[in-house]
Order: sequence, then structure tokens, then C-alpha cells
Amino acid sequence: MGRDLCVGNGFCAKLSNKWKAFEKRINEAVSNSIIGKFFKLDARNTCFTKELRAATTTFLTMLYIITVNASVIADSGGRCSAADCSPPGGAECVLKPNPGYERCLGQLKRDLVVGTALSSFVGSVAMGLFANLPFGLAPGMGSNAYLAYSLVGFHGTGPMSYETTLAVVLVEGVAFLLIAMLGLRAKMARCIPPPVRLACAGGIGLFIAFTGLQSHLGLGLVGPDSSTLLTLTGCRTTDPVTGKCVEGMMQNPTLWLGLVGLLIISFGLMKNIKGSMIYGILFVTFISWFRGTSVTYFPYTTIGDASFNYFKKVVDFHMIKSTLGAISFAHFNTSQVWVALVTLLYVDVLATTGTLYTMAEVGGFIDEKGSFEGEYAAYMVDASSTIVGSALGVSPIATFVESTAGIQEGGRTGLTAVIIGIYFLLSIFFTPLMTSVPPWALGPGLIVVGVLMMKVVKEIDWNNIKEAMPAFITIILMPLTYSISNGIIGGIGFYVALNLYDYGVRVIKWLIKMRRAVIREENQVLAAPVPDIQA
Repeated sequence: MGRDLCVGNGFCAKLSNKWKAFEKRINEAVSNSIIGKFFKLDARNTCFTKELRAATTTFLTMLYIITVNASVIADSGGRCSAADCSPPGGAECVLKPNPGYERCLGQLKRDLVVGTALSSFVGSVAMGLFANLPFGLAPGMGSNAYLAYSLVGFHGTGPMSYETTLAVVLVEGVAFLLIAMLGLRAKMARCIPPPVRLACAGGIGLFIAFTGLQSHLGLGLVGPDSSTLLTLTGCRTTDPVTGKCVEGMMQNPTLWLGLVGLLIISFGLMKNIKGSMIYGILFVTFISWFRGTSVTYFPYTTIGDASFNYFKKVVDFHMIKSTLGAISFAHFNTSQVWVALVTLLYVDVLATTGTLYTMAEVGGFIDEKGSFEGEYAAYMVDASSTIVGSALGVSPIATFVESTAGIQEGGRTGLTAVIIGIYFLLSIFFTPLMTSVPPWALGPGLIVVGVLMMKVVKEIDWNNIKEAMPAFITIILMPLTYSISNGIIGGIGFYVALNLYDYGVRVIKWLIKMRRAVIREENQVLAAPVPDIQA
């Protein structure tokens, strides 16, 4: 009897038929509406429900960026300073556990969660409306780490202030917008040596993965050591000032819980399960929300109690207080600022170019000329979104490669991107949950992002030392010097040095050729007969 319910004319079959009929009516209504005609649903052989599924899939794979980006940039300290520390304070209080400073960081992280979601909303909706492409936008991984650790530095220990760095992001966005308007984007990308261009993704991937292995924004698997600089940790107790292991190496319960999350994400990707990254993050996060356990994110301390009380609100609309409009040009004209500006612009141009073309290829948008519909508008939207992001206090906005997940689900138009943006807007009202994701839940996601970014290194010609060395220098310097710009400068410098001989030979050959041409012209002039002059 139970079997009869789901076969033939049974209940399940009738329900399925009714759903299909309802879905068909919805799709026809939307396709024939102003919305359907605006997004060209019929022309691109898609429908509303396909676009909805694609948007949901993309959003789930991108959702991690809300908490990851907020956590990464919050590591810079933002506008928090020693003045926010509880007594006795002092200049070093920002590097030690301090209730006052921790409260300021909590406020900063909530601001950044809202800023990340808002900038993602603006960028994704704009991409859908103006470029009609199914791509989701959000603050990019890599540029946020560069901003937090290379420019501002951990808790403000870097060469620039948070306000000056946002000014750099603003100027970079304006410069990228001008480049996109003038059509110079592809020409600039071609000026970068190919091996360095390919190695950048791999180097940034290692940089991000290295961050995910550390304790302040990851698993805590590695930490400092006085003899070897870096060593295996995962300790039950660490020095709060230096981060060195005190006791219990590899005995920290949160490390093992994070590794379980890494296995979940890896297995999901291995089986092509959509949203694997968010599933792994959610599993670890949910386990960490229980109080009274060895892996809780809310210990029975002053800070833990405050965090748990905010978490219990679940739904809360948080107004941005410290990051909105925090841009300052007071200390803009320094060498570090100009290096940072060029680096961010370079990374933005290359990353956007590569990501857009990759996703356009996956979606079948590329024509016989190597371009695709909406390409010009897409670059304009990407640059404009970065300007909006700087005003909200976040790093440059980028088109996310996770959009390919939605494309594989059938997303073909900008309606997918608009729905993605709406999802990001709704997430703003769940700030208490978004800010309660522990670092050992985010670490596995960062490691996997690093793995996915390493795929491009296979395109480097490792048998050609002229290409292999600059690529290797680029890749290795980024994580070891904790600086993306150092890797780029080192790679380009080494590439130029290795090619100086070839450049010199070419110049000499050209000079010899020109000299021979001049001599030939002189000989022809001397050999020409002198005409008789009649009296």
C-alpha cells in the first residue's frame, strides 16, 4: 500500500505533477513579463526556477565570505587603538588579551559583517542589472589579507593606518574604473610577465592557506618558534603574548574539530556536492555554540558572556558605527601608499580578467572573437563596487569564482546575480549569528580556498628555468614574507634580471642592423652619378 502512494497515479506522482505544472506556470509568467524580457530568459534558454536554484547555490558557496572577510579585516584592528584598552592599557595592550580592546574588535567585526553583506548586495545586483551576467560579487580573498596583514598589520602594527588603506582602496577603484572605461584592462594585463601572472594565484592561495593554519584566524595547527621560526602547535595552552606553545602540543580540541570540518569540505568537493564549504563551516560552528564544552566559542568569561548574550538575539539590525566613511588622505603621499596602490590595482585587473573569462567560458558566453556580451559593463561594475566597498570599510570587491557553481546549476542571466544580492541583503539582519563563527570553523574554508587557487600553477612551464624561477620566487615570497606585494615585486624583478641578456642582445643586434642600413644609404649616395651641368 505504501508503495502504491508513490507510483502510477499515487499521491507522490500527483503531487509531483502539480508541482511541475505550478513551476511551468511561474516560469511562463516570469518569462513573458518585463523582468523576463529585460534579462532575456528565453533568448538564453533559461527560466526563473533555474535562475533561482543557481542563485541559491552560488550564495551558499559564497556565504562564508561574510564571516571570513569580517574576521580577516578585523585582525587589522580597524579604528581600534590603545585608547580603547582597559586599564592599565599602554601601547602594547593591543597585542595582549584586553577586555576593552576585545570589545572594540567585536564592534568592528559586526560593522564589517554588515559592510561585507551590503557591498556584496550592491555589487551583485549591479552585475545583474547592468551586465546581465550570473556572477556574484563580494570582497575578494587575497586583497583583504593584503589589506589586513601587509598594509595595516595585525592590530595596527603595519606601515599604514586603516583610514589611509581605505583611501588607497578608493583611489584604486577609481583608477580601475577609468581603465575599464578606456578599454585598457586587457592591455595592462598583458604587460605582466606570464609566469608571474600565473604564479600570483598560487602565491595568494598559499598565503590564504597559511593564514587558515594559524590560530588567530584558523585551525591553530602552526605557530611561532624561537629556533625554527615556525613549528607544529595545536596546543592546549599557549602564551597569550607570543603565541608560543606552553603545553599539550596537538591536544587542542578545537584543532581536531576544525580538522573534521576540513574533511567534510574536502569530501563534499570530492563528490561535487554544492555548498560543501558552507556545510563544513556550519558543522564546526554549530558544535562550537554549545556552552560548557572544551570546544565552545562562548566560555564562561566576561568576554564569552558578552558574546553569548549578543548571539542569543539571533536577529538584529546592526548599524555601522566605525567603518562607514572611515577614509582619510592625511598620510596618503608616501612610498608605501603608492606601492600598495599599484599592487591592489594589478591584482584587481588580473584577478577580475581571469575570473570573468573563466566563468564566461564555463557558461558558454564566449563568442568567436574571444569576447562575451556584457564584458565592458562587467568591468565597470566591478570597479564601481570597489568604490562602494571602500566607503563601507572593506577591501576591493571582486567577481567570485564560486559563481561557476551557479552556472553549472543553469544560471545564465543577470537575474541570478540579482537574487544573490537579495540574499546578501537579507543576511544583514542575522548579524549576531554571522559574528559568532569561531576561527577554527573558518580555517578549513581558507585552506580549501588556497587549494583551489593553486590549480593554475600547472600552466607554468617548470621545465623552462626562465619562467620557473620568477614563478617560484613569486609564490614562495608571498606566504614567507607575509606580503603579496613582495612576491609580485620579487617575481617581476627576477624575470627582468633573467631576461636582461636577451634584451641586451636584441638591442645590440638592432643597433648593428641600423648601422648597416645607414652605411648602405651612404654608399648609395656616394655611388650615384653626378649629373652634367650645362653652361
